[in-house]
Amino acid sequence: MIRNNRRRFVLLLAALLVVFGGTPMIAGAQQFGPGGPGSDGAVGGAVRVDAGETYQGDLEAAGGSVVIAGTVEGDVSAAAGSVTVTDSGRVTGSLDAAAGSVVIEGVVEGDVRIGSAALDLREGSRVGSLEAGAANVRLDSAGDGDATVGVDTLAVGPTATVGGSLTYDAAEFSLADDASVSGSVTRDESLSVTGPELFGADGQFAFPSIPAWVSAVYGALVNLLLGAVLLVAVPQFTRELVDAGTARTLRSGGIGLLALIGTPIVLLLLLLTIVGIPLSIAGFLLFGLLVWITSVYGALVLGTGVLSLVDSENRWAALLVGVVAVAILDFVPFVGGLVTFLVLLVGLGAFVIALRERTRSGGDGEAGTVSGRPETAA
Repeated sequence: MIRNNRRRFVLLLAALLVVFGGTPMIAGAQQFGPGGPGSDGAVGGAVRVDAGETYQGDLEAAGGSVVIAGTVEGDVSAAAGSVTVTDSGRVTGSLDAAAGSVVIEGVVEGDVRIGSAALDLREGSRVGSLEAGAANVRLDSAGDGDATVGVDTLAVGPTATVGGSLTYDAAEFSLADDASVSGSVTRDESLSVTGPELFGADGQFAFPSIPAWVSAVYGALVNLLLGAVLLVAVPQFTRELVDAGTARTLRSGGIGLLALIGTPIVLLLLLLTIVGIPLSIAGFLLFGLLVWITSVYGALVLGTGVLSLVDSENRWAALLVGVVAVAILDFVPFVGGLVTFLVLLVGLGAFVIALRERTRSGGDGEAGTVSGRPETAA
């Protein structure tokens, strides 16, 4: 029974990682040699296709920087701090990029669709059609198709060639006399995303207002669902954790505080080494998931303590009482935040205690018993 519980616990964590925080292993840098891996994805601090190299297939890349200095025989989809197609770079398909800055010096034979703070299509570059939303755009390239641009500042340089029409909306627009536009040049104010629903009076993006009670109800339902999964998937470990949290509340809170402060510090220190970067990022994802899980465990401990006042030990009722109590108290200024924080500390500390005790015992012991006493039915 213990082995089954441990197996279910591992499967539970794996499932939660896939649904809520799954991510491929991250490398500090990825480079592709001739032929490339083909129709693959790449995640890393730097993703490069070097000059003279060819990547076969569509490239999906995310990283601090994405550099195409060689040839990509397919489409490129990139999300990065910066995306660059150098003067030796060539993309036979389309380029879709979301980045802080995008620079194109080489050739993109297909369509270019960009969302960025800055876009620079430099002299000597060539693209198909262009669709861009950015703060600043500079066009000095040759374009085979239409160009549709919604920006704050748009500058079309003297070497720019637009094979179709240029449709734009910009607060500042300049078109050099020597620039060539085969079609019409039209300003379309609908290209700008404006209006009171998305932007406040100061021009800053503002999320639509959601009533606080809607968020509270949604959060409580999600936490109840997670708590139910934990009760069903790992009932024995959950019982041990709740016992630790209720019997050693102060100790659990202290250990939880140390874990909450110490774990991020350790993960940040790992960022100082190249080898430690992927471990640090994966660690933060796992720690975020653990904080959520243990906050629900903390609510379960709270509910168990409340029900003990009326001599009740029903675990399902304890989950409901704990989650609802935290959700309601969250509306009380200062008190709600303090209670939520303390519940998290107790849940996190109890998790550490229960996991350490189980590790020390090696999982030995009869299923259905906790600390030498029989487990009572819910």
